[in-house]
Amino acid sequence: MSVNTAAEAQPQELDGHNRTSLGAAAARGLATTTKTPPQMQGITNRWVQRILPWVEVRGGTYRVNRRVSYSIGDGRITLIQTADQVSVVPGDLGEFPALRGYDDEEVLSALAARFTQREVEAGTVVAQAGAPVDAVLIIAHGRVSRSKANPYGAPKTLGVLADGQYLGESALTSQRATWDITATAETACTLLALSRADFAAIADQSGSLRDHLRAFAGLSAKPRTRGGEAALDLIAGHSGDQEPVLPSTFVDYEAAPREYELGVAQTVLRVHSRVADLFNEPMNQVDQQLKLTIAELRERQEHELVNNPDFGLLHNVDYSQRIQPSEGPPTPDDLDELLSRRRDSRYFLAHPRAIAAFGRECNRRGLYPASVPMGERTVPAWRGVPVLPCPVIPITEHNTSSILVLRTGEDNQGVVGLRQTGIPDEYEPGLNVRFMSIDSKAVISYLVSTYFSAAVLVPDAIGMLENAELGR
Repeated sequence: MSVNTAAEAQPQELDGHNRTSLGAAAARGLATTTKTPPQMQGITNRWVQRILPWVEVRGGTYRVNRRVSYSIGDGRITLIQTADQVSVVPGDLGEFPALRGYDDEEVLSALAARFTQREVEAGTVVAQAGAPVDAVLIIAHGRVSRSKANPYGAPKTLGVLADGQYLGESALTSQRATWDITATAETACTLLALSRADFAAIADQSGSLRDHLRAFAGLSAKPRTRGGEAALDLIAGHSGDQEPVLPSTFVDYEAAPREYELGVAQTVLRVHSRVADLFNEPMNQVDQQLKLTIAELRERQEHELVNNPDFGLLHNVDYSQRIQPSEGPPTPDDLDELLSRRRDSRYFLAHPRAIAAFGRECNRRGLYPASVPMGERTVPAWRGVPVLPCPVIPITEHNTSSILVLRTGEDNQGVVGLRQTGIPDEYEPGLNVRFMSIDSKAVISYLVSTYFSAAVLVPDAIGMLENAELGR
């Protein structure tokens, strides 16, 4: 007895003789697939390049002329850590107001050797308002909050100091100075202290230091504007019946203004001539290679505009425009403090995780920041200032990051981008592609270069909230 199987019930197809329509495998031989151009995962919005007004730089150098400034010693002290011991870099003591411009290495080394290390626990009062200032203190590690009593006797917070910042610098210039603030360690801190007695002992032995301190006293007595520039001699408030003698004045400029040279990002693109000759349909292989190479160069340009040690935005924030978070994570209070330190703030720039941390703080307080339009999209904003993601802002090993705020534009004395257009073999503004050679292996080489920089026209054009914690 035979049993019909399913295979026997179906007609056999041998070499397609019984097929009633064209098979898919055969049809693909006559059709082209629908394909995309080559994709790249690492492309970001590159907001820095979008928001900076670009200034044409002929000659490759951009000079920023400013009024003479009497701002002195508002920086930070560089420290060296060896195991659990911390020491001062002698040359960096010039960041103290009284030692600004003093360059006697032997005396500075002697001063650096007199610093003593102190370890304090969280909650320790390191300076008490009204007490004599007997030492200058450098915060090697940790956070110290400053407070002061208001007219009604209630304490008010004046801000936080952190790594490399200092307090009590009046100990170097006055024997009768007293603390006008109370400083309290918010965390366990490592402090370096130079007593007034040790400083005076070295000053007594060094004639050059004594002369420098006398010159500093004269400079400190000169009138300055709120921005630290040399004040002009003016009078105001007199009536038309009065005939006072009007003062004469002039506006002096910096003798050695800063100059920014255009930086460069370059690479050599290599394409085999066989590929360029035979595989250019439907997409030109050289064009696609250039497209992805240029995208990567623009990403590197974004990174350099923020992180370059010479012209990068993070490294050109004046120390007077840097603040510490009031609580650890970035809060609405911190962003308000950033905005209060400059006029006409245009943009915030922050790592996406810093934006998320700020959003959590807003949620915790029941705040709902508005959004503002940016081209064809909307972005979050604070006080009407867009908060733009900038993933090239680094996150430290301690899970902290920084938030920048910028005023932009040359006419507005802000931050500007620098480039030169019209360069030979220009492919995009400020970027050129130059044929180099075809080697003995028939490989074609193209030099791809982009030239750029950034400039901060005045110190308050950019500010930064640093050491903002990102953890939950």
